[in-house]
Amino acid sequence: MFNDKTVSSLAHELHAAEKSRVPIRQFSSRFPDMNLEDGYRVGREWVRIKTQEGQIAKGRKIGLTSRAMQKVAQITEPDYGILMDEMFYENGDQIPFDNFMTPKVEIEIAFVLNAPLKGPEITINDVLQATDHIMPCAEIIDSRLERIDSETGNIRKIVDTIADNAANAGVVLGGEPIRPHDVDLRWQGGIISRNDVIEETGLAAGVLGHPANGIAWLANKLAPWNEQLNAGDIVLGGSFTRPVPARPGDLFHLDFGPIGTISFQFMDSTV
Repeated sequence: MFNDKTVSSLAHELHAAEKSRVPIRQFSSRFPDMNLEDGYRVGREWVRIKTQEGQIAKGRKIGLTSRAMQKVAQITEPDYGILMDEMFYENGDQIPFDNFMTPKVEIEIAFVLNAPLKGPEITINDVLQATDHIMPCAEIIDSRLERIDSETGNIRKIVDTIADNAANAGVVLGGEPIRPHDVDLRWQGGIISRNDVIEETGLAAGVLGHPANGIAWLANKLAPWNEQLNAGDIVLGGSFTRPVPARPGDLFHLDFGPIGTISFQFMDSTV
């Protein structure tokens, strides 16, 4: 297990990498014995650094919720991170591409809570009761760590992603707020188009059978840390498609059918 000095050092490395837009070497290649708890401790320390700088936590995200993505990452459960206020963009925004390194776009359902959820025995019904409304959401994921280690050739591991605050980098909310009982969330579909070409489609049932299951999992997972989901939190339930890579100039359109759409463009600041 990492000592406090190592946790602090690695969190500051991540913070510097995000500011410079230059990825750093994988932690897992440098520390082969690194475990999941080490990763979460580094991620929490990084969030503490951001908070000291004046950023405000607005909620949480859940990643690796689909079985296909868990197989790729060689894990059997999702991961999670914290959403900070500077990550949020408006529907229709022109987003500077150089805010990121290698951004990818995912399609999700966001849950906006009106009551706290504290584990360890939270159920899907508890989540639905504590949700004020759901909204269509695009998550922009990114990595401050090399995907392939520059010295060993190793592929990034789940402990790296967890330390990297679950790879979250941007959030775009759109569409219409909908009460969670007014739509069958299992059958809520989504389409990601990039430059008018459909790249991915999916159903929200791909998120653990029902996206609210992800929120329940997270509330229970936070309990051993003496943390909880709070009223007002925005919680992203997890992507139900594969991530779509973004390039400078790319225009993204996410279509959630009857509950609305999201559009934004990555702007190339060098043009």
